[in-house]
Amino acid sequence: MGPLAWLLTAQVEVAGSPVLVREVVGNVFGLASALLGLRRLVWAWPVGMVGNALLLTVFLGGVFTTPQAHDLYGQAGRQVFFFAVSCYGWWRWSRTRRLGGAPDGAAVVPRWATGRERLRMLAVAVLGTAVAYPVLAALGSWGPLPDAWILVGSLLATYGMARGWVEFWLVWIAVDAVGVPLLLRGGFYPSAAMYLFYGLFCAWGFASWWRTSARTARAPHDPVPHSYLEAAV
Repeated sequence: MGPLAWLLTAQVEVAGSPVLVREVVGNVFGLASALLGLRRLVWAWPVGMVGNALLLTVFLGGVFTTPQAHDLYGQAGRQVFFFAVSCYGWWRWSRTRRLGGAPDGAAVVPRWATGRERLRMLAVAVLGTAVAYPVLAALGSWGPLPDAWILVGSLLATYGMARGWVEFWLVWIAVDAVGVPLLLRGGFYPSAAMYLFYGLFCAWGFASWWRTSARTARAPHDPVPHSYLEAAV
């Protein structure tokens, strides 16, 4: 059996239940991406994309071989959208880094979203969930309403991270609060544990980015042209 075939089929037992190795590995890549994102390093994006590819196969339990055999189309779909948004984040952070980056050498300068940007996020959260819910229900997704919010909220959080908004950590916490019980009920135990840990991690990340944004606001000069940061959508 080759390495790829082993990764797609290998399982371990956790508390008497079978767990896919690729679910564990995918979540490890997700955690590594979060840690790199906390430090505002460009590598956060490609590392996260590897985890997205692995977890896509996990949440399509009816297509790929999984012990759960549940299709969480919202969870699977968000891996695809994550990949696409991560390409944007990777490009944006790389370009900002080349222009000078943050005063501490990181790839992005954290800032609070404006009032208008927050209203747009709220509108996307409500409308996106309202649209995604019937679509996921029609597809037969397991737990379509929470799955719809997890999909939309995850995309909002990823886009907010690419933009450097401090609030993106809070959106992730709201996603994790819904994701943990859903994944526990579905038997996706490594992912549920990851969501729980990630919720606590996001509180730390929020405090870290908040402090950094405050220090940057007090700095006399910003090495990255503000006009560029606003224009690079």
